[in-house]
Amino acid sequence: MINQVASIGVLPPLVANQIAAGEVIERPASVIKELIENSLDAKASEINITIENGGLQLLRVQDNGHGIRGEELALALQRHATSKIHNIQDLSGIHTLGFRGEALASIAAVSRLNLKSKFFDAETAYELDINGIHQSEIKPCSHPIGTTIDVRDLFFNTPARRKFLRTPKTEFSHIQEVVKRLALSRFGVRWTLQSDKESVFQLRAAEEENGYLERLQILFGREFAEKSLKIDIQNNQLLQLKGWIGHPTFSRSQPDLQYLFVNGRFVRDKTINHAVKQAYSDVLYGGRYPAFVLYFDLDSELVDINVHPAKHEVRFAQSSGIFEFIYHSVSDTIKEKTSPKNPQIPQKTEMPFSPKVSQKVETPSSLKVSQKSTYVSEKKLAPTVANVLPLYEKLYKIQPLTQPETSPSVDYPLGNAILQLQGIYILAHNSAGLVVVDMHAAHERILYEKIKNNYQNQSFKTQNLLVPIQIVLNSKEIETYEEHQTLLHYLGFELELQDEETLLLKQVPILLAKTDLSQLIKDLLSDLKEFENTQRVETQLNEVFAKLACYGSVRANRLLNITEMNALLRDIENTPRSDQCNHGRPTWIQLDLNALDKLFLRGQ
Repeated sequence: MINQVASIGVLPPLVANQIAAGEVIERPASVIKELIENSLDAKASEINITIENGGLQLLRVQDNGHGIRGEELALALQRHATSKIHNIQDLSGIHTLGFRGEALASIAAVSRLNLKSKFFDAETAYELDINGIHQSEIKPCSHPIGTTIDVRDLFFNTPARRKFLRTPKTEFSHIQEVVKRLALSRFGVRWTLQSDKESVFQLRAAEEENGYLERLQILFGREFAEKSLKIDIQNNQLLQLKGWIGHPTFSRSQPDLQYLFVNGRFVRDKTINHAVKQAYSDVLYGGRYPAFVLYFDLDSELVDINVHPAKHEVRFAQSSGIFEFIYHSVSDTIKEKTSPKNPQIPQKTEMPFSPKVSQKVETPSSLKVSQKSTYVSEKKLAPTVANVLPLYEKLYKIQPLTQPETSPSVDYPLGNAILQLQGIYILAHNSAGLVVVDMHAAHERILYEKIKNNYQNQSFKTQNLLVPIQIVLNSKEIETYEEHQTLLHYLGFELELQDEETLLLKQVPILLAKTDLSQLIKDLLSDLKEFENTQRVETQLNEVFAKLACYGSVRANRLLNITEMNALLRDIENTPRSDQCNHGRPTWIQLDLNALDKLFLRGQ
């Protein structure tokens, strides 16, 4: 039996290359990605892509980069041959898209490949052909400075893999997505994409904002270009986040318009995606996804890009700090740019009312928690709010609308109130035309932001539990708890390790006292383990705040006078995120004169 054990041997080159190709070359789109990344690393300013039959027949990438020396043409097609790294130290500071030296060798192993190139200071261009492992001699050819690679009959010698490919239309859709990502990573490059002799798109090189928005409009449509919010935030020269995030009213049913680039490379990262999602948590309609095109730059030594064969994933040295930076950058941008602020009016540095907090707060009997009454489902959150509201009203006196009447001489963003329609909407006029406001939704957002602001300013108010709650955890959860004790204490939870698998919960934020505390702690630990950070306490509190705001906001059919209506308009203008209520619905719309003219067919 022992004699039947196979001996160790070195794989033949063709087998080794095809195994490598299996890791790098999944479908035609994978070929296009590798070829274009080489063009970008060659400093190309123009890239032309030609596709035939969904890439099954032909994949061609032509660039005007610095080219390849004639004597190095054959070497470029060998595995682990590259000009991008030379020693192990280079791996800690990679600034190129490709670096492993596997792409061309892997592609050549499963296709019929032709390579033409002219080095930038050479007098002659050269070409060679390779068919699996059969390589032609290098010979002179006619070609401008740069490189052209033709890949024909992909997987011709591996029919088992070819049968897993989809229809040409489907394969081309994957190619188009790859080209779109790479075009977003380099605005200064001119791009053309042609499929079966028809132009798909042409993208001019862009060096300024209008050119960037033009490219976004071509790739994603006019609505995203018009409704995107520009973001550009830097943190002590170490971290920078720039790009565009969709206005909360521009959301998606799927996360299909989310593009993240780390140091110029398209990646998928759960930490950053989760941070962005949390930043939109109280401005998006339920079940919707934000849209964004974001560029995150940091020191290359703080990120490991050599995690995935296709380099789609990265690993950060300090995930928790990255989460905080991304979350606050996106949240602050939404806060700043989703309210109709008027530059003529000095913006308040604090919310319109101040809380009146007594020095000594007595906890109502309805909030004294026993172990039996702790576990409350989400469906019972509303009765919880009914218990919390009397205490909250005692702590923070919610003020009625008492703003002075609007001055008619000032051109306010939301204009001057005209009348109240059906007890639901406020109609106002401004220099642009007609403004329609959903008064309940708008007032709900105003109160919601006031409540959040004042609660945060007073820090987390906590309550001791009469009977500590025992929470049984697994070993990983206990490790996470021990690692993040300080943060959990800061969030208002007093926990004590009873034994190797049990925590005692003794103190909680007062407004969360009626929630399912055991499950909340487990969810917190799960977040901390996966993302090294959490916004779950804030999310839970916001649910309570939202119900308080809904309870306290003006109801339908409540009649307001002109002074009260104008006060509400001014509050909207001075409230962050006021374009939407906290459920993600719009609070007001603008009908400009052109829109009104169209309704009445004026000028037609």
